[in-house]
Amino acid sequence: MHTPFRVFLILFALTALSALGSLLAQKPTSDRLPNIVIIFTDDQGYADVGCFGAKGFETPHLDRLADEGIRFTNFHSAQAVCSAARAALLTGCYPNRIGINGALGPSAKHGIHEDEVTIAEIVKQKDYATAIYGKWHLGHLPKFLPTRHGFDDYFGLPYSNDMWPYHPTAGDRFPPLPLIDGEKIIEHNPDQTQLTTSYTERAVRFIEKNKDRPFFLYVPHSMPHVPLFVSEKFAGKSERGIYGDVIAEIDWSVGEIMKTLKKYKLDQNTLVIFTSDNGPWLSYGDHAGSALPLREGKGTSWEGGIREPCIMRWPEKIPAGSVCKEPTMTIDILPTIAKLIGAKLPKHKIDGADMWPLMAGQPGAASPHEAYYIYYRRGELQALLSGRWKMYFPHEYRTMAGQSGGTGGQPTKYSHTTTGLELYDLETDLGETTDVAAQNPEVVKRLQDLGEKMRDDLGDALTKRVGRNVRSPGRVE
Repeated sequence: MHTPFRVFLILFALTALSALGSLLAQKPTSDRLPNIVIIFTDDQGYADVGCFGAKGFETPHLDRLADEGIRFTNFHSAQAVCSAARAALLTGCYPNRIGINGALGPSAKHGIHEDEVTIAEIVKQKDYATAIYGKWHLGHLPKFLPTRHGFDDYFGLPYSNDMWPYHPTAGDRFPPLPLIDGEKIIEHNPDQTQLTTSYTERAVRFIEKNKDRPFFLYVPHSMPHVPLFVSEKFAGKSERGIYGDVIAEIDWSVGEIMKTLKKYKLDQNTLVIFTSDNGPWLSYGDHAGSALPLREGKGTSWEGGIREPCIMRWPEKIPAGSVCKEPTMTIDILPTIAKLIGAKLPKHKIDGADMWPLMAGQPGAASPHEAYYIYYRRGELQALLSGRWKMYFPHEYRTMAGQSGGTGGQPTKYSHTTTGLELYDLETDLGETTDVAAQNPEVVKRLQDLGEKMRDDLGDALTKRVGRNVRSPGRVE
């Protein structure tokens, strides 16, 4: 073989090997584990997103998210109240299973137990960067803070933004509201007009800092929980008053996060989930959202209290412009994420199940549960949801029926009433107006039997049952 030709072959081989080495060194984004972003608002009603029927304001960034992903129109929070809803989302458990009920306040000496496993701890198995910017509400004392439960970074409020001395009806009950960075209180009674913007700016910086590794970003906004605050750039911009302004700023925040993901070419490999903790706080009237056409709102087990707008986006994995009508719940998000990234589930019992077939739009995919169980207060099994059917056990609940809510941030008082053993067909009666228990005795019997099994597992304060598999929250003496 001629020497020049031999040299050419050697140089060609070296060049090819060098190119192959470069390709191997630059691992394609599509082969990297997906980034995960969960945006979780507070007290946002079912009809408070444009593509879910909002009136008086627009949500172009959320609507685009839905156009590029999937809308879940039958998605539920596990309980219609702050701490319990967050416990369910982050642990995949019914909140009363882990001893978290209601809304923990500044005087609470308990919070999430150190043995419970959060989504942040699940993804840590795969070396994810993790952060939370917003409202935590699973315990404000050091051992309960996010940095002790899988999150690398935290900035936000430890509980609800109305738990401060300026509460309209109970200010004397609350100490100054702390703003926390990491585990350090950096300010008391912060300027709440800057909260949504500050959370967003921290989220953007986190994405920029961790663009070269998988990350989990959790943004649980303090808004639109009352008291409502909005930055100057959105004040007075909505036909719906300050409530619409607040939602517009949250929508802007979603847009800023998406813009940052796209800037660094991460949006194609990022699962984005948007939803809320419970329905609108109706007693606040013009400072509350809307759950129409659903019945009631926050603090009840009716659909207006627990059915939430939910949007998910992950290009080429989730079909664009799709809609899922199957029942789903926040408890299903943790096990789904674990399955997607190949992480192990907790060794203890959880309640959620993998909902990926529904997210991916697989033909024939159905709800991963025979039923969802709706608890409220301190362990009352008030309802259960199974397919098209929603059945209520007799209980007392608060209502704004026949009343007008408050104005200008001042609430009116609820009245209280009771429900009997009632059955509703949500496919034909989404507003839960007509009890059809008498016409469907076999359905009632089946759901009663399911409820009885759950009472054995998780208990039921309504029937004075103690569950066999309830765990204690963390406590500080």
